[in-house]
Amino acid sequence: MVRMEVVDIEKPEGVEVIVGQGNFSIFTVDDLAKTLLTTVPGIKFGIAMNEAKPQLTRYTGNDKELEELAAKNAVRIGAGHVFVILMRNAFPINVLGAIKSHPAVAMVYGASENPFQVIVGETDLGRSVLGVVDGKAATRIETDEQKEERRELVEKIGYKID
Repeated sequence: MVRMEVVDIEKPEGVEVIVGQGNFSIFTVDDLAKTLLTTVPGIKFGIAMNEAKPQLTRYTGNDKELEELAAKNAVRIGAGHVFVILMRNAFPINVLGAIKSHPAVAMVYGASENPFQVIVGETDLGRSVLGVVDGKAATRIETDEQKEERRELVEKIGYKID
């Protein structure tokens, strides 16, 4: 029997979240922190990772509020080897390549500034992330004006499309 639960990720407005799964939590939580620090100068973050044995949530970072919230969210998810990163002064696109290439990272479930939910399944053995919900569902196709606005925003934050 599998029980399901939806866990809302708690975070302040404008804070980015990354949820993933790895291995070797006692090492990986600190090593991913170093990865974040060396990937984006000025990044502020908290990272937490659930350890299957001895069933602890390990955490670190350079922003106390984000550290505490990352740990709180990881405990609420409760799945072994799942990590939660909350960050300011960086976008997921700035760090995802480095995170995904870490040898202990198995996968990234999602990354966003949007409201974010984690769908968790629970069995007699434990909990597992089944997927994530990243913001609201799309309801229409963009207009030419909206496409232009999107491209202007992307260029404003430093990415050229054409």
